[in-house]
Amino acid sequence: MRIDKKKVFCELLNNELPEPQQLISELFKSFDIRVRQLNANVTMGALNNAHGDWYEWLIGIAAWNYCIDNPGSYLTIPLPNVTQFDIATLYREDIKLIIQELRDSVESRASVSLITSNPDFVIINPEKLNFSYDKSNKITHLDISRINIIDNLYSQFIGKCNIEDIIGYASIKTSLRPDRRLQIPHEGSLMKAIYARIQNDKGILNPPGLKYYAISTKVGEADRKALRTVATHSIANVDSQPQAAVDSVHTVNSLAEAIVVFDDILKSNSVF
Repeated sequence: MRIDKKKVFCELLNNELPEPQQLISELFKSFDIRVRQLNANVTMGALNNAHGDWYEWLIGIAAWNYCIDNPGSYLTIPLPNVTQFDIATLYREDIKLIIQELRDSVESRASVSLITSNPDFVIINPEKLNFSYDKSNKITHLDISRINIIDNLYSQFIGKCNIEDIIGYASIKTSLRPDRRLQIPHEGSLMKAIYARIQNDKGILNPPGLKYYAISTKVGEADRKALRTVATHSIANVDSQPQAAVDSVHTVNSLAEAIVVFDDILKSNSVF
């Protein structure tokens, strides 16, 4: 049985954001109980699938409000999956062309494909959107229209970004299963390799660099150890400095913790 994720999400929260200290993992457990009380045919698989979207919406709303409260901060927004959206189209045409030529070259010369998944979130310059820092634009109440705003923000950046306008990506998961421990550094490594190719082709000597972060409701030492791996392109040249595939791993199990993490990863970066 499918769940109307947006409608259920808003109704379960009574159209209000959770309290800042409310544990998201506990909140989702209570959601599961309430949904199955209403309809026992809803499977845990369907609920677990909904958790991912619910978590991303909470993080996306927190990021939107953080940007308004901290003028000059970059904006962290969700991305659709790779079957729905080509992440290269966020860039200006000249940079998008470099990425497409790289894909074509790999396939024609080696009969292999440059296959990437989209990161869950991109950290991007809000000035490309003429972003308003007016406090009245903060999201304090939930409804489907506000969730749609967060879900569709990426579309407003298509074709607008230069290399310095995207400073990083984030993988945002409700849990870090072993398969995700492999996916996340692979994704980070590929995104950084593509960035390095853009840097080389554009002849940029001192680029700002690209960061990749992992965020989950619970992070253990085994997770941190698994994600502490090198970006493979950075060890191909003996003269280059090895880079981390994942720059840092963060626990976000409440809206309050989200703000702490945004402070950590965004305070050192400013649009202006």
